[in-house]
Amino acid sequence: MFLASDNSGPAHPQVMAALAAANEGHAMPYGADPIMAEVKARLRDLFEAPEAEVLLVATGTAANVLALAPYAAPWQTVFCSPVAHIHEDECNAPEFYTGGAKLTLVPGGDKMSASALAETIAGEETRGVHGPQRGPVSITQVTERGGVYSLEHLGLLCGVAKEAGLPVHLDGARFANAMVALGCTPAEMTWKAGVDVVSFGATKNGAMGVEAVVFFDPDKAWECELRRKRGGHLFSKHRYLAAQMLGYLANDVWLDSARAANAQAAKLAEGLKARGAEFLSPVEANIIFATLPRAAHQRLHEAGAQYYLLSGSLEDGDADEMLPARMVCDWSLSDEAVEEFLSYI
Repeated sequence: MFLASDNSGPAHPQVMAALAAANEGHAMPYGADPIMAEVKARLRDLFEAPEAEVLLVATGTAANVLALAPYAAPWQTVFCSPVAHIHEDECNAPEFYTGGAKLTLVPGGDKMSASALAETIAGEETRGVHGPQRGPVSITQVTERGGVYSLEHLGLLCGVAKEAGLPVHLDGARFANAMVALGCTPAEMTWKAGVDVVSFGATKNGAMGVEAVVFFDPDKAWECELRRKRGGHLFSKHRYLAAQMLGYLANDVWLDSARAANAQAAKLAEGLKARGAEFLSPVEANIIFATLPRAAHQRLHEAGAQYYLLSGSLEDGDADEMLPARMVCDWSLSDEAVEEFLSYI
């Protein structure tokens, strides 16, 4: 009953098999291996972008900040949601890797509105040399509150950015979960909507630890390569990153894993609703924000369930008080685990 995070799930057997296969013999280092060439070709094909450049890193934070840095000068600001991962959970890494660019938060919830983004952009670059200059827009898909932007919504946000002459970054740590929820293609959710660079996540969806940074403007990729090396994120034995990504993409493992995680979240949400849970946001992918009585949380934790309580104490208070929690389903979560979890409520 492990629902703390999709980062907590195991690596997919096909990813592990790809790693084992890559461990045979020798290969050129630093991304010059044939597996990386295959990964690049595979991702270019998936994104319908034959000129795209692909770089691999081991963490989502590295993917986000190395994707943003070529587009954000130190005197600029990045526009993002108030709950964006780059704002709340990356220890000021964007500011560090851009050499000082700040973040400007777009008022609202986890999904930015086009009107709020336009108003926020208009509010910057108004003080000449004294204030921050406008920089890239960063959109998270799936959002940090479990929401999924529709293609129309993405297009509107990208349109606002383009009208202001700004590039767009997509934080796709849960890219596959969003894509299967929308029933669209990678291209439709990125460059066809107006995205310039995407952090294509794999770690949360079955990889051991690999993310791809995909530049649809190849001219920006060389700067990112330099930043990756200077920042200590260029693996010497790079084939082990490439092998994970290749195993992740082969035989549609990435899609099947995302569908499995989303399906279990839907099943869990249905069971929670039937047991009186109140939802803090719609369940659109594999993340659930819901409230349960303190007594239910106590039973679940005593039974060994792992998930995050967002506020309140398990020990002190009214047994019937509703306490909010976050639950995340990963690709490996079984029907039995979901049923067991629900049984304690």
